[in-house]
This record gives sequence, structure tokens and C-alpha cells, in this order.
Amino acid sequence: MRILRPLTSKATYRRWVYLVLGGAISVPYLLFSAVAVPSLLPFVTTVERAAVVGGLLTLAVVAATAFLPAVHALEAAAVRELLDDPVPDAPAKPRTRPGRLRAAVMFVLHVGAGFVVSFFSLAAPVAIGLSISAVFTGQLFETDGGDAVTVPKGWGSVWLPVVFGLGVVLLGYAVSAIGGLLRRAAVALLGTTAADRIARLERRTEQLAERNRLARELHDSVGHALSVVTVQAGAARRTLRTDPDFTERALGAIEESARTALDDLDHVLGLLREEAAGRAPQPTLAGLPALLGTTRLAGTEITADLDGDLAAVPPVVSREVYRILQECLTNAVRHAGRVPVTLVVGVAAHELVAHVTNPLGSGSRRSGGGRGVRGMAERVAVLGGEFSAGPVGERWEVVVRVPWGSGR
Repeated sequence: MRILRPLTSKATYRRWVYLVLGGAISVPYLLFSAVAVPSLLPFVTTVERAAVVGGLLTLAVVAATAFLPAVHALEAAAVRELLDDPVPDAPAKPRTRPGRLRAAVMFVLHVGAGFVVSFFSLAAPVAIGLSISAVFTGQLFETDGGDAVTVPKGWGSVWLPVVFGLGVVLLGYAVSAIGGLLRRAAVALLGTTAADRIARLERRTEQLAERNRLARELHDSVGHALSVVTVQAGAARRTLRTDPDFTERALGAIEESARTALDDLDHVLGLLREEAAGRAPQPTLAGLPALLGTTRLAGTEITADLDGDLAAVPPVVSREVYRILQECLTNAVRHAGRVPVTLVVGVAAHELVAHVTNPLGSGSRRSGGGRGVRGMAERVAVLGGEFSAGPVGERWEVVVRVPWGSGR
């Protein structure tokens, strides 16, 4: 029957546990009140005034502790597990001031309602026991003055256990209703606000941007290494018997490229697992000579002109431009084959200009670029620079200009 549903529903008893938990949490505050009220007697004239002032102080303490992060986490867990998770997307610890204020209000409501329900929950069994005993003894209980409250013995007082039993039933309905009200309060107070949603979207955007950056890092680093390994492995296979010295150099280049790629892969995977930054530092333009040496070992002729102090380039620019030049060399090896590459890097006071060209080679004509070219363009756009890539006559040309500081 619908009228009995609150008494048979599992939700009612979960709410009861939630309220009893609030009553248990209220015990330290009641002990504080028990200490505070007698302490106030020397400063006030009556016990009643001391009780009022002590009660207000206790409420202040409850409100103050309601702002603790641990209290927010406890309240969120209790609502989630015992009130059927009315706000599944609510954060355990609100990050905004209004969110913390609403979570504190929810905690105060929980403790206050829990104290009332817990009091009657503890008093009900005692009252039923006393009422049953009164049927046989004719004495219900004694007052503080020692006077006994008496009732008729026998059938004349049978109605007492019935009344107190009905009181327990009504308490069950009250628990269901109070729990329902607190569940609605949780939706209003703990639900995600517009500010929380905006903050969550901003964090998600930052995470996606970071993952995209890591994807570009992995594409540039591992792509370059695999291109070098592929070319060197093919060359080593062809010269294995005729030129052992070249084969040894090629295998050394393969080893060095693979080791660098593994270090970068370990670094990126560590970031994706939200671990520490990883063992491998991010390469900068200081590592450009080593990159050129590795690419030359792959059989690519490189003419490099490095003008200016590479160490003076800001770290973020240095890292991104290194990856861009690495991608340029990778594309030259992958798409044009063994063709000469010209690389010019000029560093001025507040600007870096890089120019990379190579013959198109057979089968390398194309009107646009793949992921590598798009990745380079995205890196330059983030730095606020200018980027162009494409065929110019019979050559493929990449031009990068990145200003910083007063050069913008």
C-alpha cells in the first residue's frame, strides 16, 4: 500500500542512518555546550541566559567547523551513500566561496536535524520499555524531585505501549519526510553552480590542451626517430658486407635515435599518468647540434647556419622551435629521401627566424601538409609568431618567425 511505502522503503532507513550520523557528529558540540554554559554563569545572572549564550556559541562553533575541507568531504560522502546520490556531479570539496558556504549550510542542517531525530530515536525504545513496565507496576517514571508518575495497573494502562508504539511508527514517517527534505536541500545546496561548471570546463580545456601538446611532442620526437631508424636500417642492410664501418655508424645512429625516442616516450607517458614530470627534460635549441648530427648519420646532407646566441632564446620558445625544426628534418627524410637540407636559424634581440628548405624529391609534391605541418602551425600560433610551409618552385620551404618581449 502507498501509505505504508515510507515504512517499507530502504531509502527511509538509509535516511535514518544519515540522520543518526548527524546526531553522532553533534555529540562533540553538545559536550562543548555542556562546558560553555557553566563557564558563562559568572558573567550572566541566570542559568537561562547562560544556556542561550552557550547555545549561540555552540552554533557558532558548528558553523565555523562546517567550512573545513574534511567536513565537506564527509558530508559529500554521506549524501552520496545515504541519500541516494541526488547530485552525482557535485565536487567533494567545493572550489568556490559560494559553494563552500552552501556546503556549510548543508552540514549545519544535517547536524541539527540529526540531533533531533537521534534524540527521539534513542528515547522511543526507552519510552516503550517504561510503558510496558508501567502496565505491571503502575509507575511510569520518577521526576527530578523524586515524585513518581503513576498510572493504573493492568488493562487500564495498556494504551500506553500502544501510543508509544504508534509514536515509533510516526517517527519512521518523520524520518522519511525529513530525509526527503534534506535530499532536496542537497540538490539545491550541493549541486554544481554555474561558476563550478565554468571552472570544470576550464580545467577540462586545460587538460585537452595539454594532451594535444603531448601528442605533438610524441609525434615529433618518435616520428623523427623512426624516420632516422628506417633510413639507417635500410642503409645498413645494403652495406652490411661491403662497408662494415658505415654499417657500424648506421647502427650507432639507430641506437641513439631509439634511446632518445624511448626517453621521450617515457616522459610523455609519465605526464599522461599524472606522475612526476619524468626523467627526460624537454629538449631545447641547445640540443640542435646533436639533432643535426643524428640526422646526418641517417645519410641526409645538412647545411646549417646558426646565427646568434641560442641560449638567449626564452625556454618556451626554445622548446617549441626545437620541435618545429625536428619535424622539418623528419619530413625531409620521410618525404624527400636523401636530399640536401638547408637550415638557417637567426636569433636577434627579441626575435627568432628559422628557414628550412630542401628539394621536393620524387613523389613529395603536395599542396598541403599532414599532421606534422598542422602541429608546427599550432606551435607557432601559440607563441604568437608567423608560419608558412609549402612548395616554392622545386623546393619545399618552411619559414618560422617567433617574436618575444618588445619584439611583439
